[in-house]
Amino acid sequence: MTETEFDFLRLYLKQRSGLALTAEKRYLVESRLSPVCRRFNLAGLTELIGCLRLARDGAIERAVVEAMTTNETFFFRDRTPFDLFRDVLLPGALTARAGQRRLRIWCAAASTGQEPYSLAMLLAEAAPRLAGWRVEIVATDLSTEVLEKARLGLYNQFEVQRGLPVQLMLKHFTQVGEQWRIAEGLRQMVDFRPLNLLQPFEQLGTFDIVYCRNVLIYFDTVTKADVLRRIADQLAPDGAVLLGAAETVIGITESLMPDPEHRGLYRHARAGTSATVPVPSLAVPSAAAPTASVAATAAAGLRWATR
Repeated sequence: MTETEFDFLRLYLKQRSGLALTAEKRYLVESRLSPVCRRFNLAGLTELIGCLRLARDGAIERAVVEAMTTNETFFFRDRTPFDLFRDVLLPGALTARAGQRRLRIWCAAASTGQEPYSLAMLLAEAAPRLAGWRVEIVATDLSTEVLEKARLGLYNQFEVQRGLPVQLMLKHFTQVGEQWRIAEGLRQMVDFRPLNLLQPFEQLGTFDIVYCRNVLIYFDTVTKADVLRRIADQLAPDGAVLLGAAETVIGITESLMPDPEHRGLYRHARAGTSATVPVPSLAVPSAAAPTASVAATAAAGLRWATR
């Protein structure tokens, strides 16, 4: 691959996915796009790039973008964002949304579904407190391939062992051969939709909580600022955004501001200074503690938005 070809690919990927490739990532392009060449019976990267220049084959174009997208994820990744949801955000929503009895959550860059399913498990554990509520989890990703896997909710042994407490695995998963499938009730809790973060997302509506974790690190500063501003536009005035451990809004946007008490949690700038009010914990029960099954969850009156 020549320098000219690499420069074309860098610009192509940035325009279509926001991915900002540095010169030292050239090896990554070659390793990830070689399988795409084989898949479409192309002689090599030069022929592949020629197809992209002609812009005549949407399947090849999608395959290139999806191949370059990083889909690293696992259940309860980094744990803290999920502890914040359980101990701070959900109890706060129970008070703030008591009148509407509705909660909307968006997982941007949801990959193969572990993040939204982790939230769904926490919500299922808290079902008695959400009786009569309408809860929506919208999970989006650029890659249609990973979204299909997420909808299936089928994971191998390695995937379920990464971050998933054993009591939750035994409670919410069924072994299927050498794989594990998350309960159908939990799969129905999540609405998976294809979405490129570079494109408008007003159609998604307003959210109370947004998880946009470990995706902004692949964007340049201008793209980060644009995505964060548009997320803020879809955020309820008292809503919250959670970013990855290596991500921040500081020096990038004034639409969101750090929560003064919780690292990685950001509030809408319109909310002003919003110290978090202490709230009771919604600790996840141990394996021995009684918990609601999916059927009991429905009986308790918790309503999940259906697709």
